[in-house]
Amino acid sequence: MKGTYGSEWPSEEKIKRREMVAPEARYILICQYADSDIAKCFMKQDSGVECAHVTCRGGRLLGFVHYRFVVEEDVPVLYVYELQLESSVQGKGLGKFLMQLIELIACKVI
Repeated sequence: MKGTYGSEWPSEEKIKRREMVAPEARYILICQYADSDIAKCFMKQDSGVECAHVTCRGGRLLGFVHYRFVVEEDVPVLYVYELQLESSVQGKGLGKFLMQLIELIACKVI
């Protein structure tokens, strides 16, 4: 969850920031707390400008999924805009789990 998106990032930054704070944006945050080795996951449903400043309330942010529900040509769809994980938790199945969770959310809502 560090670094830039590549050499084109400076020109894309404004667009990305608008996407991330749009009212339609939804997030799942993955946090690890000092009193536990277990990462806890919670969803931020009422996104807005304040969502860009959400913390894990005393925990360490390990990753997040940014997604949106959209209707295209009268068909409801869920788009994953971004999935980022700290390098320390990559390769452990967490990304796969998050994608499966997003799929379940889509099946329940759409």
